[in-house]
Amino acid sequence: MVMTLFVVDDETLISSAELSVTSFKSYLNEYPKLGEPAIRVVNLCDTERYLSGGYYCSLLAEARQHQVLPTLKVINSLRENQGNLWLPLAERARHYFADNPCEDFVVCMGQAQQPQQQTIATEVFGHYPAPLLTVNVTVDNAGVRVKIGRISLAELSEDQRSFALAVLAEHANKGWNKRRKSKKYRWDLAMLVDPDEAVGPSNANALKRFVKAGEKLGIQVHPVTAQDINPLSQFDGLFIRETTAIDHHTYRLACAAEAQDMAVIDDPTSILRCCNKVFLHDAFNYRQVPSLKTLIIAALDDATVAQLEADFGYPMVIKMPEGSFSRGVRKVQNRADLIDVAGEMLQGSALVLVQEYLFTEYDWRIGVLNGRALYACRYYMARNHWQIYNHGSKRFFSGGFDALPTFEVPRKVLDAALKAAAVVGDGLYGIDIKEVNGKAYVLEVNDNPSIDQGVEDKYLGKELYMQIMAEFLRRFELRGH
Repeated sequence: MVMTLFVVDDETLISSAELSVTSFKSYLNEYPKLGEPAIRVVNLCDTERYLSGGYYCSLLAEARQHQVLPTLKVINSLRENQGNLWLPLAERARHYFADNPCEDFVVCMGQAQQPQQQTIATEVFGHYPAPLLTVNVTVDNAGVRVKIGRISLAELSEDQRSFALAVLAEHANKGWNKRRKSKKYRWDLAMLVDPDEAVGPSNANALKRFVKAGEKLGIQVHPVTAQDINPLSQFDGLFIRETTAIDHHTYRLACAAEAQDMAVIDDPTSILRCCNKVFLHDAFNYRQVPSLKTLIIAALDDATVAQLEADFGYPMVIKMPEGSFSRGVRKVQNRADLIDVAGEMLQGSALVLVQEYLFTEYDWRIGVLNGRALYACRYYMARNHWQIYNHGSKRFFSGGFDALPTFEVPRKVLDAALKAAAVVGDGLYGIDIKEVNGKAYVLEVNDNPSIDQGVEDKYLGKELYMQIMAEFLRRFELRGH
């Protein structure tokens, strides 16, 4: 049995038989009690001041191994005025905020009073899991700018307090916090997935293998979507198995997980660096990573066109800075194609990459985890296509593959992969490489590489999943969670 204990500065502020309420003074002096049930604490005290009663409430809860909202890290983040977010404006909320371009409202346990505010409330609670928050929303053409602050029960209006008490009563017996540990599992890992994603990083059988591998190492892997992951603090780590992007919940959740000192793959820095090919190719040049000849252009005037034709000739490849699974990559055969394709891309991005075209029958993919080569594949080009993925064909969407042990990979390919991974970080990466005449050319580093059952694990089998879960175990133990 788990008891939810609501700690307040003033017990007269709550008159509800549904809630177990105590003052901070009582919590300080009367807990822990011998033979008490497992306790989770909802700290409703004023936490604005450093070393206030509210601050010590969360501090003591953590010391007593009582799961608590908010944690000290969240309290400190809010007090240090870090509660500023920029959020894309959800379509379902667009009309509401068009009429209310500047608004303040209260979020209680991730819930808002108005349905139109709920999208923002969910995002806010994911970043700052605290029972009571005040939210200031300012809307412009780009999206929503949100300023988040703490608020105590005493500061709420009567209407807000009535709303908050109803939400708190609903959550009194709800599993909002750390899942109860069994002897079998020491750690909880959120594995973020999107069941509706057309081409996700892992197929259903691969996701099941991650779960089973975690079980063998004492890690309970919970497949979750972005809608049911909150609060993030109920987990020890985050494993993103959904295609990442910068202006996306995957990046925001990675940032929130890192801010809470959770073990996270992909980490925000890796997402930032891998999702933008401008960074990668500039870093490749600086760090002397062998790669294809690439130019970054900001305009397409006559001089630029002439320079590209002189440097590359036709065909050449035009790339959007952000894209995955070969999306946003086009091959142009002549000047008209170049002007049309590059011009279109420059309308959506200030910079576009132009790269030499080099045909090979297959691309290497080297999986690297924490600076170590983990697996190797050769992906063959899709039928009648120049890339491994052909998004215009349903029948021949991708080509064949070979999975090999890393010791059979040519040394130059392996060295190039490890050097490219080091540019990004110590996460889990898939490095795409072309090999021609004994030379290796790095195409890109993928922060969320494909790991499908029957493809990338064809050689290692279940051991591939065990290796990745073992890395999470190592990170958990380093943090001592």
